[in-house]
Amino acid sequence: MARISFKTVRARAAKRKGGEAALAKLLLKPTPARALLKLTDDRALAEITRRVFCAGFVWRVIEAKWPGFEKAFLGFAPKRLLFQPDDFWEALTRDPGIVRNPRNIRAVRDNAKFVTDIAREHGSFGRFVATWPVDDQVGLLELLAKRGARLGGMTGQYLLRFLGRDGYVLSRDVVLCLRDAGVAIAAQPTSKKDLRAAQDQMNAWAAESGLPLAQVSRICALSVGENHPVAALLERGMDA
Repeated sequence: MARISFKTVRARAAKRKGGEAALAKLLLKPTPARALLKLTDDRALAEITRRVFCAGFVWRVIEAKWPGFEKAFLGFAPKRLLFQPDDFWEALTRDPGIVRNPRNIRAVRDNAKFVTDIAREHGSFGRFVATWPVDDQVGLLELLAKRGARLGGMTGQYLLRFLGRDGYVLSRDVVLCLRDAGVAIAAQPTSKKDLRAAQDQMNAWAAESGLPLAQVSRICALSVGENHPVAALLERGMDA
């Protein structure tokens, strides 16, 4: 566990950002569980697809082309997509309205089945995400990686963040914060042991501070590494 309290981490972040008021402007507000319960399966598949295509790619290109994605993938209605023949999916690899990555296109088909299966088991994908214990993000990420397509690693973490679920993102700065605090994890934590150690520390800091994990994660990221101006961070909008 960490050698320092979260109070110390927060004080360091506030000092770097110009005080508590400036820091508060940068904190995320997770979507309440009751709102996640209303997430429809088509919007869940849409966000899954967006994260898969954004992984290792320039996000703004995906955002600029997103209307084309919505049209090409039939509004991301999972059951409708699962009824489409092979020719439909082959044609998408030549569609100029989207990023024509064959592996990612196949992942949409696989994830349509994933979302459909989860909805059948839990009532909806939104209910599944909303009711999974917040203090076990490791378990949720493991399930996403195992049953979903191309949802391992940071993609799964960013998916949960963009869906609005409370949680952390093990970005470079968050990992640096944890290691600086004495948490024994690798610089690129991927093992179950490291991921569990990170989860345990995040849970402990959340309990200490009374803050949601998303805010603990953001404060960690802001307490170390390059000290970006507050205005730039507000414009960028996405951090750990």
